[in-house]
Amino acid sequence: MNPQIVLAVIAAYFFLLFLISWFTSRKVSSDTFFTGDRQSPWFLVAFGMIGASLSGVTFISVPGEVGNTNFYYFQVVLGYTLGYLTIAKVLLPLYYRLNLVSIYSYLESRFGFWSYKTGAFFFILSRTLGSSLRVFLVASVLQLILFDSLGIPFWVSVLITVGLIWIYTHRGGIKTVVWTDTLQTFFMLLAVVVSMILIGNELGFDGLSDYFTKVSDDPRSKIFDWDWKSGTNFFKQFLSGAFITIVMTGLDQDMMQKNLTCKNIGEAQKNMFWFTNILVVVNLLFLALGVMLYIFAETKGIPLPERTDELFPLLATEYFSPFAGVIFVLGITAAAYSSADSTLTALTTSFCIDFLELEKKYPKDRQVTVRKQVHIAFTLIMFLVILLFRWINDQSVINSVFIIAGYTYGPLLGLYAFGLFTKWQVKDQVIPYLAIAAPIFAFLIAENSKTLLWGYEFGFEVLILNGLLMFLGMMIFRKK
Repeated sequence: MNPQIVLAVIAAYFFLLFLISWFTSRKVSSDTFFTGDRQSPWFLVAFGMIGASLSGVTFISVPGEVGNTNFYYFQVVLGYTLGYLTIAKVLLPLYYRLNLVSIYSYLESRFGFWSYKTGAFFFILSRTLGSSLRVFLVASVLQLILFDSLGIPFWVSVLITVGLIWIYTHRGGIKTVVWTDTLQTFFMLLAVVVSMILIGNELGFDGLSDYFTKVSDDPRSKIFDWDWKSGTNFFKQFLSGAFITIVMTGLDQDMMQKNLTCKNIGEAQKNMFWFTNILVVVNLLFLALGVMLYIFAETKGIPLPERTDELFPLLATEYFSPFAGVIFVLGITAAAYSSADSTLTALTTSFCIDFLELEKKYPKDRQVTVRKQVHIAFTLIMFLVILLFRWINDQSVINSVFIIAGYTYGPLLGLYAFGLFTKWQVKDQVIPYLAIAAPIFAFLIAENSKTLLWGYEFGFEVLILNGLLMFLGMMIFRKK
């Protein structure tokens, strides 16, 4: 693709983001950054959360992964529905009843100081790693199609990427993010639909029924795996999807901060209902796009790249029409920033509220300055972690995200499950040690499961094992 065209598309896109940021950050108070003044329309939150949930990982990695694991990822997506129902009926009412800004404040009232700080720390760890990995994927693609041709090294392009995010979020915070995520979701979904139409036209598909027939007849569209030993077994994937949703959305300050900007619990639950239904359909579209990409490559005799993450970028930038390439650039840019901007806002919120206790320990005239300093610090941390992933990552990013989530979100799952479903108190001071021990034991069990469990192989459900170990540890150290 012509680098000048790519640069023009990205520049125009950022002009829109900065315009939204300017409108949404006028007349903001010190609380607006964290709560959006609790005035966000539920339908905007629902639509914007689609982009934040999917990100560049879904945009690139899910279609490519179809070549390795068929439509098995959709089993995880089906599990999402159970997870979102749990969030809407159990977690959201709790958060609204307690009028929380940081959702980890619940742990302090339930267990104590150390539980609270442990929960907040594991969120910061989980989100920093997960979101950096998502941005890494998209930054790698933009490096390939734009910055390499301009002679700009990877570290400079990543610094530009995170710097631009900081610029348009540093004043309005979550209020700006709700609106920018809506725009970014629209462009991401537009890119998917247009890409499918253009591929279909190139392959001679005739009408919607032809799309459905070609995709459903392809052996890669197989959804269900009933082999109980397999890491992609239906029950493993479904339960993993449910628990992944609970921890990566319901126990995640990033995603819940958007829900908590709704006017009341009713609108927040309505948001969750529509978000769930749209998300299932959208994931199915991404998987269908994956099949079409493989059909296109095979029909045209195009050699497949070694890494499945590179399939969509390769075809879009070298084999599709210039218009399709522009649409891809627009979609991948939207995907990159829809997740990262809200993450920086949520990390800043959690650190300011949970660790610095900003509103309690700092006078009003100092709060904005401290919050801006924290925002810059997390921008730099994300930059460094992205560079780290550049050196070590060697597998499909969609798998990497869920592997990381299985180990870092597990302690949060155990903490909240124990708090919500038991009335016991726990020895608060042991919680940090249990939160470190649970992932270690989960890793050892998962690594040796074939030997210990008659050939059983752990997949994403290691998250459940991790949470269970945390729960059992808390039972052992509960107060008599």
